[in-house]
Amino acid sequence: MARRKRLLVDVGPLRVGEFRRLWAAGIVTTLGAQLTAVVVPLQIYELSGSSAWVGLAGLVGLAPMAAAALWAGALADVRDRRRVLLTTTVGIGLTSLLLWAQAWAHLRSVGVLLVLVGVQQALFGANSTVSRAVTPRLVRPELLPAANALQSVVLLSAGIAGPLLAGGLLPVAGGGTLYLADSVAVCATAWAVWRLPALPPIGGGERRHEPIMRQIADGIRMVTGRQVLLTVYLCDFAALSLGLPTALFPQLAAETFHPSDIGMLYAAVSAGGVLAGLFSGTFTRVQRRSVAVAVSAGIWGLAVAGFGTARSLPAAVAWLLLAGGALLALGVFRKTVLQTAVADGMRGRLQGIDTVVAAGGPRLGALLHGTVGAALGVPWTVTGGGVLTVVVAALVLLAGGRWNQQGVDVPRAGQETADRAAGP
Repeated sequence: MARRKRLLVDVGPLRVGEFRRLWAAGIVTTLGAQLTAVVVPLQIYELSGSSAWVGLAGLVGLAPMAAAALWAGALADVRDRRRVLLTTTVGIGLTSLLLWAQAWAHLRSVGVLLVLVGVQQALFGANSTVSRAVTPRLVRPELLPAANALQSVVLLSAGIAGPLLAGGLLPVAGGGTLYLADSVAVCATAWAVWRLPALPPIGGGERRHEPIMRQIADGIRMVTGRQVLLTVYLCDFAALSLGLPTALFPQLAAETFHPSDIGMLYAAVSAGGVLAGLFSGTFTRVQRRSVAVAVSAGIWGLAVAGFGTARSLPAAVAWLLLAGGALLALGVFRKTVLQTAVADGMRGRLQGIDTVVAAGGPRLGALLHGTVGAALGVPWTVTGGGVLTVVVAALVLLAGGRWNQQGVDVPRAGQETADRAAGP
């Protein structure tokens, strides 16, 4: 029985009341966010009659999200993180309410929709950045991998259940009602954040009067000056750009499988992540987390390369399930390294940079796969991207012996006490 518990997801972080409330509220809020994610492109297409406008909506939010993530990361290092998190959470809810208002008023304006999407994506970028910087203040360092796994399972599960729920509710309630439901769902997280204790800055509060741009630059200099941080970002960016072939799923479904199989391809990656999360006890206790980042990226690349050679749907789904599990592990270890590699006063800025990488990688990957796929063909592009990801991961592993592991795999002496001094 004890061995079985070690294999299943570690629920230790849920024993911390503050984290448990945030996690439970996140289930409701993330599911609501998926409703808006489904309705927005549908409404844009209904108003414009063009998929080009739908694609533009995906790009409109990138720059605001990146800028807001960097800004919020710097702010989280010099301000009370609870206040910053509460402000951005409430802002997301108000934006969803404005989306409902424009639908209720029948404005029928793509421009208004794009502006609201840009604002909401900026708030999402800021909110996710601060949220990841808050987690290390709530749970002990040894529980961070399990906490990140629990949060990732919520995100991936909502990515599967949310669109299904939206598809069932749309014919009955209409898109406007789903916007309203999203704004109400945000209240759950707002309540959980309100219940948090004050989270004042540690080791960074004295810099609150410095220009934000200088603080952001300090974070970038730290990343470029510390090999372990740079290589972790490199592994993640390679996986999300070189090895994320979702832009080619429509063509694969049409040419290799069947057009109706596209849903299975998209769902398989998320399902693999959920399965890995449920059995995350098998890897969240790994101590060499920085090395685990490269190993996870390598497994992801290997699975994607295998997917590129698959000629039957069951084989393709099997490879994507493995890829999804590896991607979840990569995310868990990457977040944990970034949360433990530096003192608390720099965590916000690192998480801001991480949000930019996580948002920009898939978008660059879509451009690369679409362009190369048109020139070389889909199977070669998918397999080649997976192989390149494996190569990057292997190079990172070869360089691993020269990494400075202090503060990454084993918390620095006294760091836990210092970081939790102002926490719950």
